[in-house]
Amino acid sequence: MRNHNPYVGKVSVMTKKLGRPRKNRTGGRKRRAADSCTIPPPIPHDQLPNLMFRRDRAAEKEIRNYVERQTSDEKVVHAERVTTEFIFGRKLEGWDVRTDEGRWWVITSPTNLYSQELFPSLDYTISFHVGVTARMMSQPEPGVHPMEQMTLAASWRKWEQAAEAFQEAEEAEDFQAVGMRCRECLIAMVTSIMKLNSIDAGPTPPKRSDVINWCEIIADDIAAGGSAEYIRKYLKTISRSGWQLVNWLIHASNATKPDASLAIDSTQHVLAIFSTALFRYTQGLPDRCPDCGSYKLS
Repeated sequence: MRNHNPYVGKVSVMTKKLGRPRKNRTGGRKRRAADSCTIPPPIPHDQLPNLMFRRDRAAEKEIRNYVERQTSDEKVVHAERVTTEFIFGRKLEGWDVRTDEGRWWVITSPTNLYSQELFPSLDYTISFHVGVTARMMSQPEPGVHPMEQMTLAASWRKWEQAAEAFQEAEEAEDFQAVGMRCRECLIAMVTSIMKLNSIDAGPTPPKRSDVINWCEIIADDIAAGGSAEYIRKYLKTISRSGWQLVNWLIHASNATKPDASLAIDSTQHVLAIFSTALFRYTQGLPDRCPDCGSYKLS
């Protein structure tokens, strides 16, 4: 039967015209010369910073230092900010950081790092980071500098216990118990201050639980002088109000959670202002530099 395909018989002719690839002397086919489609080798990681168009060098330096402190034996060769998000009013930045040994995600506010081997997706890592930091932030924090907190360590420990009790409180009796713990915080505060400083309480010292009078005596001593008049008055006023509030809460049979929250916050504020004033008094810190008059003291 005759084949009517017009390409039959022409294949051999085309093959002859095009010819077959020539073989080299070793028997293999001749390699093609490099052309424009050749893929170049990857750029070394330590050269990537020089190729970035927009760099926040200050922020990059902080991230580099943070990673090297946390890893201790790794050297950062490249750090690049790849995303910025705003969650619950907080600004979170996602950084891609490469070291001489591995690769990390660094997420800020608060800052933490995550291995890209365990967390390959940045979006998932941010979700994980938000969850972890939310749990961390739910824990009670004194809100003062650690050095100031150390001056009244026992009082702050009692306040943290009161704050933990507040988080678990559900009934009026629980809220009243929070007030009792706050009361113990303030008593511990004046007791610690009197032990740390030789304050003259006069011929008839107040009772141990008379926090209002004790705070007035302490304020007169650690914030003495005309220049500290308003500080002294503020210490007395806030301590009196805070003490009265927590004592009211102890006896409030219809206490609510917001009432206990006010007591926690008020007690924290009293501890904070007395910690700051006491730290300044015990350390003898001047308001200005005695040489240049600057307020920037370290």
